[in-house]
Amino acid sequence: MRALIRFGKQPRLRFISHLDLQRFFQRAVNRTGLPIAWSQGFNPHPVMSFGSALALGWTSEYEVIDIKLAAPMGRGRVEAAVRAALPEDLPVLEVRMIDDRHPAPMSQVRMSDYAITIENGDAVLAQIPAFLARDSVMAMRKTKSGEREIDIRPLAIDVHQTDCGLFCRLMLTEKDTLKPDLFLKTLSDMAGVEVPEAKIHRLMLLGEDASGAVQPLMVL
Repeated sequence: MRALIRFGKQPRLRFISHLDLQRFFQRAVNRTGLPIAWSQGFNPHPVMSFGSALALGWTSEYEVIDIKLAAPMGRGRVEAAVRAALPEDLPVLEVRMIDDRHPAPMSQVRMSDYAITIENGDAVLAQIPAFLARDSVMAMRKTKSGEREIDIRPLAIDVHQTDCGLFCRLMLTEKDTLKPDLFLKTLSDMAGVEVPEAKIHRLMLLGEDASGAVQPLMVL
């Protein structure tokens, strides 16, 4: 049995790295008193995985961690135990119990929704219609092997202006990924201005069900 847990990352912890977050959760689950499954080998650790790493400096209300249990447990007990082990800046928002045959969340993620709050960003936001009207928009993306030019236009699934700035639904797969900071830089380059100060907040991780319909990760 596994516990699929959605949690948030509040502004006070936005500069905690993903690696540090992994280490923290390994210690936190030990405090829950739950029958956590451990890996085998010379360096055993709790068996867990995240849906998608969150970049340094961003906040979120839809981070997902998959924790394997060594014995069946009720959802309510798991939720209460994990909530008690985490600080208020990592709130537990949703818990779902799944069996071991369920795909790993990381393999199901296809896209993500973001809210971007922009300071003095009128010139940047004015470029949204021009961006959406184009069939191709080239940008330089950093990879492990260096930088390469990619067409980001098909990776921006939904983009529109909001009262606070910008909503965008962007592709998030191993092969095709558009991060909101690169998207914001591209709009800034189109406007011919420096990238404005912005706060990036993840709203949701999404995948596709058997029919190809887009669904929140927690309901797949």
